[in-house]
Amino acid sequence: MNRLRNFFQHRILKQRTVMGLLCGLILLAQVPVAQACPFCSAPSLTLTEQLSQSDVAVLVQWIEAEKGDLEKAGKTVFEVKEIIRQSDKDKLKVGDKITINRHRPGKKGNLFMLLGTKGAEVDWGDPIEVTETSYHYVSQAPPPEEKTSKRLRYFLKFLEFPDQMISNDAYAEFANAPYEDIATLSKDMPREKIRKWLSDPETPVTRIGLYGLLMGLCGQGEDVEFMEKKINEPTKDFRLGIDGVISGYLLLTGSDGLDKIDESKFVPKDVAFSETYAAMQALRFMWTYGDGRISKERLRKSMRLLLERPELTDLVVADLARWDDWSVMNRLMEMYGAEDYNIPSIKRAIVRYLLVASKGKNKKGGGPDAATTEKARELLAKLREEDPKTVKSAERFFFLK
Repeated sequence: MNRLRNFFQHRILKQRTVMGLLCGLILLAQVPVAQACPFCSAPSLTLTEQLSQSDVAVLVQWIEAEKGDLEKAGKTVFEVKEIIRQSDKDKLKVGDKITINRHRPGKKGNLFMLLGTKGAEVDWGDPIEVTETSYHYVSQAPPPEEKTSKRLRYFLKFLEFPDQMISNDAYAEFANAPYEDIATLSKDMPREKIRKWLSDPETPVTRIGLYGLLMGLCGQGEDVEFMEKKINEPTKDFRLGIDGVISGYLLLTGSDGLDKIDESKFVPKDVAFSETYAAMQALRFMWTYGDGRISKERLRKSMRLLLERPELTDLVVADLARWDDWSVMNRLMEMYGAEDYNIPSIKRAIVRYLLVASKGKNKKGGGPDAATTEKARELLAKLREEDPKTVKSAERFFFLK
């Protein structure tokens, strides 16, 4: 549990650090949309990607291995069972022996994939142990060059496959995929299985965010209560993936569901920070990917509620500025330096909010009207007189044009 807590806290800190830097560098410029599943663990190189990047690939059986010492390197001998990939100039054939200069323990008959890159000689990577099942899974998978949605349709079948190597790799394929491509599979998703995975305490917590999102994409009316119970489970600690579950819930329920999230996660002051932050992430998701399922103004309304949470205020102010919400300008000035908000990061966020507002309309037509722009300039001038150090700090990495 401590490892999970440290993981979560590190993720929050990293996101806050990145958001703070974005606020300084490109606040209110259109931030590029992330190209991977928004609620999955960090993208990793999948088996099919590794295979596609290799020059030579073979299925081999372990024959023998010898440990190294100070005098000589270890070695491992394999026998080629199948040629997966090689050029016309390569001469490998079934039955050939391949020796790599490192020790890899194994038993006779164990299967491995060897992937190599060509130079003067083939440089073999670390052997990847496989079973017949996992080998066929990899060899039959659509290559990375195929359309992503088509590839995901194949990997969808293996998300909770009994062979952990296979299920982990299938999950990694989804973790690497853009949300838009995941969403196209809504009609193919195994709805009842996804409900079961979300309910099963044995499901890896790192997958809960993805499965919550999938539930929102393929769910039906009868799944709303199930998801509400999942979201509102009593907790005193953080829950990895609950941001994806809330996002899926909002995809399924729209504004009606957001009303309930306001009541359960945003308004009460005693809600755990991690729960409120997860719901805030869901707001951001709906803004970027919701495709009008919840109106922009309705999302702004919920985000404004979070101004009451000083531990989140700097991030909230940045989002409201990025979302063209200039209705809180007077409120932010009342908060500036007030007891619970007298924090450098909050004051800098407010200054940057005003800096963006003072620039007026942007090239894409967003931004405040002339009256709001003039007001922001007046407030900035006031803060430059009263708190020049903070204004200078906020302007240091502010390059919006």
